[in-house]
Amino acid sequence: MYTLITVLILIACILLILIVLVQNSKGGGLASNFQSSNQVMGVRKTTDFLEKGTWFLAGALLFFSIIGTAFIPRENAGANQSRIQNQIDNSVDPLQIPVFPTTVPEAQAPAQGGENAQE
Repeated sequence: MYTLITVLILIACILLILIVLVQNSKGGGLASNFQSSNQVMGVRKTTDFLEKGTWFLAGALLFFSIIGTAFIPRENAGANQSRIQNQIDNSVDPLQIPVFPTTVPEAQAPAQGGENAQE
């Protein structure tokens, strides 16, 4: 079901993009310098249809997004969390000071032919 809602969201997004690109800009911004007529295809009903289609697709996108959150698969969420928690528990703290031996190693007895032979 989650996959179906995701596909519907994707289709609504693509249609919304196409309808917005087809619409005539009403603000007179940058696009107003390059257009030759004030109406899309010369028919007022076309612009009404495109505007209603935009609002419908925006509402559908909002609806599918809210409904999609109810169908997010959550059965593996606990397993992934425990893996992450295991990694956190087993990680090495980079700020921890390494433990070195605190006792001085015992000096080894000098060799037989070393300093004692010269005295």
